[in-house]
Amino acid sequence: MKRFIIFSITLVVLSHLFYSCAVNKANKAFHKNIANSPYDVVIVPGFPFLDHDSIWHDVMKMRVYWAHYLYENKYTENIIFSGSAVYSSYIESEVMKLHAVAIGVPAEIIYTEKKAEHSTENLYYSYHLAKSMGFEKIALATDPFQTSMLTSFAKRKKLDVDYLPVVFDTLKIIDKINPVLDLSSAKTENFISITERESTWKRWMGTLGRNIKE
Repeated sequence: MKRFIIFSITLVVLSHLFYSCAVNKANKAFHKNIANSPYDVVIVPGFPFLDHDSIWHDVMKMRVYWAHYLYENKYTENIIFSGSAVYSSYIESEVMKLHAVAIGVPAEIIYTEKKAEHSTENLYYSYHLAKSMGFEKIALATDPFQTSMLTSFAKRKKLDVDYLPVVFDTLKIIDKINPVLDLSSAKTENFISITERESTWKRWMGTLGRNIKE
């Protein structure tokens, strides 16, 4: 029992240290990289909107509002939301676009990437979509933890991308709403969840970026 308590305390301390480190690093990256703005486009990874949900999850809300903030403050000229229908029949990128438009982002500056099923794929496929559209200055805009996870992947794949991670102190003072929307246009037919289509091992390989079709 004593060992379990010590292990639990150690885990909490390490988690707090990782959290603080990731947030501090993200804040520095954001303030450094806004000097290069405006970016042609920012890539915003998706997050599931489950079939039983009535409003968006806080993580999706955070990412969409951060994209709105970057556009509103002229740090980016365009936005790519990325994500397929992975864990539910809703296409993540399309759901995020509908919410972004509802809170004031012009539809004409939003693009959607609808193939990615993992964070690594969000970045990889969106980066190449951006390049195919002629965008040169590209940044990833997501939470500090996902930013930290994807930095080494971007280097390994030689993706020329900057980072504009969420700054929580800025995000928390932004007024937010939960728009009630008709999301039927974001649903796909004949949906099968990734948990039914792929083994745990294959999903883990996808998380590491090993399932990417180049």
